[in-house]
Amino acid sequence: MALTSSYMLLFPLLVMVAFAGDFNKDFDLTWGDGRAKILNNGELLTLTLDQASGSGFQSKNEYLFGKIDMQLKLVPGNSAGTVTAYYLSSKGSTWDEIDYEFLGNLSGDPYILHTNVFSQGKGNREQQFYLWFDPTADFHTYSITWNPQRIIFSVDGTPIREFKNSEAIGVPFPKNQPMRIYSSLWNADDWATRGGLVKTDWTQAPFTASYRNFNAQACIWSSGASSCGSSASESTGGSSWLSQELDSAGQQRLKWVQRNYMIYNYCTDAKRFPQGFPPECNIS
Repeated sequence: MALTSSYMLLFPLLVMVAFAGDFNKDFDLTWGDGRAKILNNGELLTLTLDQASGSGFQSKNEYLFGKIDMQLKLVPGNSAGTVTAYYLSSKGSTWDEIDYEFLGNLSGDPYILHTNVFSQGKGNREQQFYLWFDPTADFHTYSITWNPQRIIFSVDGTPIREFKNSEAIGVPFPKNQPMRIYSSLWNADDWATRGGLVKTDWTQAPFTASYRNFNAQACIWSSGASSCGSSASESTGGSSWLSQELDSAGQQRLKWVQRNYMIYNYCTDAKRFPQGFPPECNIS
């Protein structure tokens, strides 16, 4: 599904489709036997996990580049063993994927925000963070900006991670495979909390995560073509995300987060890469 070179030349000039979310229109509840619910006339979605099953949903649309915003309120209290995953992914053995995973913890301990980027079926690019707020007390906005040059992960508008297109040095970048949005709440107590040492306390079940205010400024992929064609109307919103990069203030905020809240970075894990770090780690 590669874009032609002529199409890519036109691409930055096109205007994207922007729309605010109605969960009934934008998403399908895909598993959980009723544990996933759309409420309040489509304004709220909840996922629930109990000892029998978790639950999940996916977007009706596939996207090829976009700025995706979702507000989440995570499982409160003792969430050890639980994982709330929110990610973009394509299909197949050489899939692309852009991940947020929220790893639950014992009451009073911070959630771990786990991020990863897969390209052509290869991941192993984990960065993990603590958050500077309690993500269970209220809704916060978790954003993915995905354009041909970079992927930016942001929390409440503050960038926490940037993954640049490094194809020039042989690193595959997600740019040819349309992706759906997925989310799930599931039990991962074999690894999620302290490497699996802390198990899920089922006396605390059911566990619930909540979602609202989905918004996508994005190119919708359908029947082998992108909605970001020359017929895109300027009334649908600007396409600044398509060439977005971090300005000096954004770079400073990114450095602040990584200096104060990053707890794992694959690019500094020498034990894991005794033959040398992946090539993208050497790019500033």
